[in-house]
Amino acid sequence: MFYEIRTYQLRTGTLPDYLRLVGEEGIELQKKHLGQLVGYFHTDIGPQNQIVHIWAYASLDEREARRAALAADPAWQAFAPRIQALIETLDNRILKPAPFSPLG
Repeated sequence: MFYEIRTYQLRTGTLPDYLRLVGEEGIELQKKHLGQLVGYFHTDIGPQNQIVHIWAYASLDEREARRAALAADPAWQAFAPRIQALIETLDNRILKPAPFSPLG
């Protein structure tokens, strides 16, 4: 299993708008294509205005195919610019669990 951890630094003051947009429209589009959502968070203590979401994939090939399907969806193409306008930076990591990890 591979875990994709995406961290978005939002523009100050845009967290409520981001959460509303994703909650009302974006998350269902993402789940439709990306599959297993492990968690979707926003910071409370520490660096503020951050969104962190984690997706699980059986392989990197599966991840690539699923992300391509999301990118090709006309509904996502119409939606994405609305949240991209709220995001300052994106950090994307792929993690592979250690053999003893409970999320292996």
